[in-house]
Amino acid sequence: MTVSLHSSLPSSLPSSLPADPDHLSRLLGDGGSDALSVWPRSARPEAGGDVSVGGVSLTEAADRFGTPVYVLDEQEVRERCRTYRAAFPQADVVYAAKAFLCRAMAHWVREEGLGLDVCSAGELALAVTTGFPPGKIVLHGNAKSPDDLRTALRLGVGVIVVDSASEIARLAAITPADARQQVMVRVVPGIAAGGHAKVRTGTDDQKFGLSIPDGSAQHAVARILDQPHLELVGLHCHIGSQIGSVKPYVAAVRRLIGLLARVRDQHGVVLPRLNIGGGHAIPYRPGEPSLDVGALADRVRAELADGCARARLPVPRLMLEPGRAIAGPAGVAVYHVLAVKRTGEHTFVAVDGGMSDNPRPALYGVRYAPRLIGRRSSAPPRTVTVVGRHCEAGDVLADEVELPGDVRPGDLLAVPAAGAYHLSMASGYNMVGRPPVVAVSGGIARVLVRRESLDDMSRRDVGL
Repeated sequence: MTVSLHSSLPSSLPSSLPADPDHLSRLLGDGGSDALSVWPRSARPEAGGDVSVGGVSLTEAADRFGTPVYVLDEQEVRERCRTYRAAFPQADVVYAAKAFLCRAMAHWVREEGLGLDVCSAGELALAVTTGFPPGKIVLHGNAKSPDDLRTALRLGVGVIVVDSASEIARLAAITPADARQQVMVRVVPGIAAGGHAKVRTGTDDQKFGLSIPDGSAQHAVARILDQPHLELVGLHCHIGSQIGSVKPYVAAVRRLIGLLARVRDQHGVVLPRLNIGGGHAIPYRPGEPSLDVGALADRVRAELADGCARARLPVPRLMLEPGRAIAGPAGVAVYHVLAVKRTGEHTFVAVDGGMSDNPRPALYGVRYAPRLIGRRSSAPPRTVTVVGRHCEAGDVLADEVELPGDVRPGDLLAVPAAGAYHLSMASGYNMVGRPPVVAVSGGIARVLVRRESLDDMSRRDVGL
């Protein structure tokens, strides 16, 4: 489904944002030059308080496709893929599909030269049936099902990242006698990093990976090397999510080089690859930090070169797995306001979505920066809490944020940085139905994933 939604820029507004902060502040109606800093780079203020993304008016998109709706800037996705390829020209950059995956996304990623990291047979099958080369796909997961592993072997996935000793035996048992499956070992390097305790995965107190200190990683290496149908090609680690500093990655590389040296000394095997995972931070609100991809590339390359020289190892081929940093900033979620309720000192602004289309605030306390679009307001700002429509007190999309004091039912709110871990984590709670994804580029909008209907949900209910 494709529709042209060309924005009408006011004649006083040039194609790029004006340099005069006061002029920009008047155009945006709030926040000055920072107001669109966490939006897709194509975001532009429009007449009447609207905002366009990819040349498409968000107000018109909401009218055409309904709300809630995810709007995804195709060029932003592509440019972010290119940024990683430019920063890591000699590495394998694989997009973490868990952040957001659909057929179009897999197609864009493949066209931009990235591989794909999947976590299930479902993600894998969608990618392969879209035409993604299975040899450029990595399969992850701490508890892969037998179907996950069989599907990976049947489709010819490039690398399987082993996460437990039992998985080694299971995979070895089902690998065909005439095949040899490439695998990596997911290692826990003992580094705490990430924006929330629930997304820190580099230490021994969580479910992922195999520990270096207790010997689990070394034991897994030895077991894989004893399997004739498994080929150990490298080590893998993923230390967390929303990491804004380069230092934890450098520390992880240092510890993995130490393990590479031990594997060589104990088994006479030089592993050719090293995967440092993803978890690169993006800002959700103006002023929040993001990870400097260029600095990451420089520091990791330097640490690899120095560490491998000291250990007398050849430098392994690097692999990394950005997901959120590619998809997240490219997306905007748009909602209609359904109700405004003042209770004591609190003002609640209820919208037509909520934790079913964005559970992250409830899970991790993530804070967003919603914005009124579609009309101008001169009302003084009021501190409000934007809540969803679901039957949970914790159904909060944005706590204690400033919106115009005259926000009212029928208004549109847009939430930037909504391209990752929104639809991919969406649920069927209260049978509301998951929102559609609409791609925008060059003033054209097209549906990538249609809205989930009541009929879709009813078909799964087979009756009494």
